[in-house]
Amino acid sequence: MKFGVVVFPGSNCDRDMVHVLKNVMGCEVRTIFHKETSLEGFSRLDCIILPGGFSYGDYLRTGAIARFSPIMEAVIEFANNGGRVFGICNGFQILCEAGLLPGALLRNTNMKYNCKNVFLKPQTKESQLTRFVDTNKALKIPIAHGDGRYYCDADTLKTLQKNDQILFKYCDVNGKITETANPNGSIENIAGICNEGRNVFGMMPHPERASELDLGNTDGRILFESLINKVLETA
Repeated sequence: MKFGVVVFPGSNCDRDMVHVLKNVMGCEVRTIFHKETSLEGFSRLDCIILPGGFSYGDYLRTGAIARFSPIMEAVIEFANNGGRVFGICNGFQILCEAGLLPGALLRNTNMKYNCKNVFLKPQTKESQLTRFVDTNKALKIPIAHGDGRYYCDADTLKTLQKNDQILFKYCDVNGKITETANPNGSIENIAGICNEGRNVFGMMPHPERASELDLGNTDGRILFESLINKVLETA
């Protein structure tokens, strides 16, 4: 399995992601510049990562300009053809702006930039990203965002719930989903979702920052293991 990590002007988590995928997970990784127009060499068994950061300085809206970068036409086509796409933080925002995921990411309710560890309660194992997780255990994963409040209308929320598309919800250390455990005001404490085709994933927390013992936390590694092993089984 091969990964492609897209680099936009203002990306700042691309090197973290490349390091984890290459040096921790042992995968082949290629950096993709935002002005490229093709994903030649990538197959449906591979995965394109949109990393965190502040693409184009977050002007207009987070992800609104990056969504029109030349590479995004290829990413959209790749996803529509069944290829795996994973957006983290700013990458999640870009996927929503591009219409690959429903909803939008808005300013945190406290109007502050939140940078801290939070806890996530996995909501389903019926996802390539979460198939190995223990849905009874809270994962400790850091966040770093000012515009992480997930929002969608009532009909979209019903669809997400009906189709089991909600991947993670913010919770406390014991896995209890509460209002006080919600760091940004996201509707229904939603921290991550997937599309109906279950090949496009987005989440605000950063699993790449919780994948090494050197950082004191490996809770995020299970997500990469889940995705990689699913692809190996498919191959």
